[in-house]
Amino acid sequence: MSVKESLKELGINIPEVTPPIANYLPTVRTGNLVFVAGTLPRREDGSLITGKLGQDLTVDQGYEAARVAAVNVLASLQAAIGDLEKVKQVVRLFCLINCRTGFTQHPQIANGASDLFVAVFGDRGRHVRAAVGTNSLPNNVAVEIEAVVEVE
Repeated sequence: MSVKESLKELGINIPEVTPPIANYLPTVRTGNLVFVAGTLPRREDGSLITGKLGQDLTVDQGYEAARVAAVNVLASLQAAIGDLEKVKQVVRLFCLINCRTGFTQHPQIANGASDLFVAVFGDRGRHVRAAVGTNSLPNNVAVEIEAVVEVE
């Protein structure tokens, strides 16, 4: 199945890329690798998914926040390479989770992003990953996701 078909089946529309909120680039390509900067869970209506996991948000809400952030990673990636069919391999995800002290379900939250990449790219979406808890993130967002992707 093509990436476009997968996105359509999943009901995903790739949004416009939101400009960075500071002095950095959304993506950098070096050779066949594209590094996608930390990406926030911004919904289609422009609102951010905010709050701390284990305090303000449930695991299911955190999973959805990671999925939304991953869709925004796809938007940055598409803007950088023009066509998501050019993705050869999602190499690595780095998932930061805004959570209360003692929260331990980081992998379940990060699965929101991981599951999306596998659903969109199949085996090319399988990757290595880190899922790390932190006591705060910009604008109190629930998650922030970085990616490294190999492209044609």
